[in-house]
Amino acid sequence: MSLRPRLGVLLAALVAFAAAAVPVASAGAAHPKPGAPHTTVLDGARLQRTKAALDRGDPRLRTAVRALAARADAWLDQGPWTVVDKPRPSPGGDVHDYLSQAPYWWPSVPPSSGNPWGCPYVQRDGQRNPEVDTGTDRQDVERVFDSAYDLSLAWYYTGDRRYARKAGQVLRTWFLDPATRMNPNLDHAQFIPCKYDGRAIGIIDFSQSYTAVLDALALLDTGAAGWTRTDRAGMARWNSDFLGWLRNSDFGKQEGAAANNHGTFYDLLVAALAHATGDEGLARRTVLGARGTRVAPQIAADGSQPQELARTRSWHYSAFDLVAYTRLAAIGDHVGADLWRYRGPDGQSLFKAVDYLLPAATGAAAWPHPELEFHRYAATDVVHAAADAGDRQARRAVRALEEPPGGDLWALRPAAEQLDSIAG
Repeated sequence: MSLRPRLGVLLAALVAFAAAAVPVASAGAAHPKPGAPHTTVLDGARLQRTKAALDRGDPRLRTAVRALAARADAWLDQGPWTVVDKPRPSPGGDVHDYLSQAPYWWPSVPPSSGNPWGCPYVQRDGQRNPEVDTGTDRQDVERVFDSAYDLSLAWYYTGDRRYARKAGQVLRTWFLDPATRMNPNLDHAQFIPCKYDGRAIGIIDFSQSYTAVLDALALLDTGAAGWTRTDRAGMARWNSDFLGWLRNSDFGKQEGAAANNHGTFYDLLVAALAHATGDEGLARRTVLGARGTRVAPQIAADGSQPQELARTRSWHYSAFDLVAYTRLAAIGDHVGADLWRYRGPDGQSLFKAVDYLLPAATGAAAWPHPELEFHRYAATDVVHAAADAGDRQARRAVRALEEPPGGDLWALRPAAEQLDSIAG
């Protein structure tokens, strides 16, 4: 998740404190007792087994839970956030519409009274314009995604009701409460001042992280304190409406046709929402369709991803695209569609794509392509995912991976996340 690396220093301090002060299960906590959560990307049965091992006192898991609890504690005094708090509404005039600004577009001249934006805007690929983090909803929605996930996982593993109640407050404020809820569309995502009121490419604001919220909802649905039937029904309606917008809007159709990570993440979001809303047929078709429309044309025979290597942040985007692929493969496991073992006409596969990253991911060799800001840990989760799926080279590489800021939580939430902070 994109904000987590920025919390690295705070989290490190909290982890140290938590090791001495945070119990694995809080006194008097309501610990969930039902069956495996009906998660979408995460494996609910695996989570249930992990929780049972934790309850038996597994020392490695206890250490990981302390790190997770530190993350959750950091959210308790933040938020909730709302889409209606931005200083100006979206171009359509409705403050309930989500608004974000294209991250790699910059004013070409200094702003003035006659040209307050400094238009026209020009593109600088990989260079994030700092103004995109002010005046729009992007930063806040990332906090919603990250906090809901961390808090829900922390509640599931510790039973601490504070985490469940905070997660519920965050989700209700952003998605459900009539005064503060977001409309289920992305009509004004990644707008460019003086150029576009919104763009199809902006769907990635949600497709890169919202699938974690779907898993957070599944965790809360196992009996979280304060999470009601009304909340569950409201989120189900929101997700159904959002899926309809994704499939039927012009922006959704354009994003689905993208031939790089945007297309992969679009498929991930559609498959995840389909699974979460009960349409397993659509989820399965989407995963199976990704074989011929994503893996075969977007991954080369040697495992490289040419569309991502062409970027100024080639390492980031190569790992980033594999976050979408590995999460999509995890959904496939739920619906009987094996994406990991698909081989394209030239031998293309997800295993090969992950293996292509291994020399740089383990520090054995330098990354040989353009990269403005290399972070070795960006590939840590996707290597974990390939190792779990049976890739022998990835299994051998796991011990040499770089731990991401805030700790390696794979044992608790075995699904790849974006671990470096760049967004867009």
